[in-house]
Amino acid sequence: MGVILYNIFLWFYRAGIGIASLFDPKAKKWLAGRRRILTRIKAAITPGAPVIWMHCASLGEFEQGRPLLEKIRQEYPGYRILLTFFSPSGYEVQKDYKGADWVFYLPMDGPANARRFLEIVQPVLVIFVKYEFWYYYLKKVKYRNIPLLLVSGIFRPGMSFFKWYGAMMRKMLGRFDHLFVQNEASKQLMEKIGLQGITSVSGDTRFDRVAAIAGQFAPIAVLEQFAAGSSLLVAGSTWVEDEECLQKALARCTHPWKVVIAPHEISQRRIAGIQELFPGAALFSSAGETGIPADCLCLVIDNYGMLSKLYRYGHITYVGGGLATGGVHNVLEAAVYNKIVLFGPYYQKYTEAVGLVQSGGGISFTDVMKDGVSLAQWLDTLYLADDDFIRRSNAAGEFVQQHRGATEKILSYIQEKRLLTN
Repeated sequence: MGVILYNIFLWFYRAGIGIASLFDPKAKKWLAGRRRILTRIKAAITPGAPVIWMHCASLGEFEQGRPLLEKIRQEYPGYRILLTFFSPSGYEVQKDYKGADWVFYLPMDGPANARRFLEIVQPVLVIFVKYEFWYYYLKKVKYRNIPLLLVSGIFRPGMSFFKWYGAMMRKMLGRFDHLFVQNEASKQLMEKIGLQGITSVSGDTRFDRVAAIAGQFAPIAVLEQFAAGSSLLVAGSTWVEDEECLQKALARCTHPWKVVIAPHEISQRRIAGIQELFPGAALFSSAGETGIPADCLCLVIDNYGMLSKLYRYGHITYVGGGLATGGVHNVLEAAVYNKIVLFGPYYQKYTEAVGLVQSGGGISFTDVMKDGVSLAQWLDTLYLADDDFIRRSNAAGEFVQQHRGATEKILSYIQEKRLLTN
């Protein structure tokens, strides 16, 4: 019964994407990227060195898988790497990523697609990142006896794996050779469904990733100019509600702040909306050519790929997403620079955000009405803080450093089991 319902879900998903593509650019890219996808993969992957296949749902999962992928590339140069994405928000940003030999969309799940995909790729190791479980792909991988790992997994009691109707989902988890989970709570949930023998706590590979980025920091001239002599708030991965709350909060603040805004999406409409909220805001793309006006208080980042470096310039930082139930984005990118991180009240699903708050390096403000009152109070408090500001800033950086090491734990397992050889 579960497989029948899953097949119905796949049919409706494909149909829904087709309808959505008529008016949604993201859905249109999802469809376009999968046209003749198996033919294109076959043309690209020619016989040669053995292939490692890593699959990521989207960009966030890629950032978690990336430290392991790059470590494997370094330790095992004789293998080729195939990276697949489900979502356009991952593929479109990383389609030219040089750390993999090929980057493709994952063909839609189904018995024929999964069989044909594996016949073409013939991977010797398969790695799925965090969560995204496709029934037929996992089934065919297991039947072919290809080693299959889940990395940076995170599980909560409300997930379908732990419900009375979750038998098929539990079966999918059982097809992995090993489940590397982020925390002890996830491991305990795996034990309740009988998977303790293939589960271990490795931590979150994102800690390794942000530490590596911080270690390779290079100055950005425009930011050097804008930040000079000012108290700067760097706001990253923002949505409309974040920007509206920021605008209201900064207008309420007793003390002046400059702000850098790096929105989660950079369409012309989104950029125009930010400039309407912050009149006189400069765009990064033009500021590099013409300079930033002396009276400019807001700089808008209108390109991708810079955010993890931008936080370095903040007096304090703000990470978006926490004003909506979807939840806060990656707080570690800011914390690694010893920066206090502010975010909205919806963060409890993210263990790294919860841990950062507990450490004192993260602060969740309570503007559920998005009026900026609580955020403004925190900004004024932090502006005047001294010893507490230093304590919180150091706590943020220490939190990241204390949780590094997941990549090495996973790589040690690969070496111990001789899943790859030189």
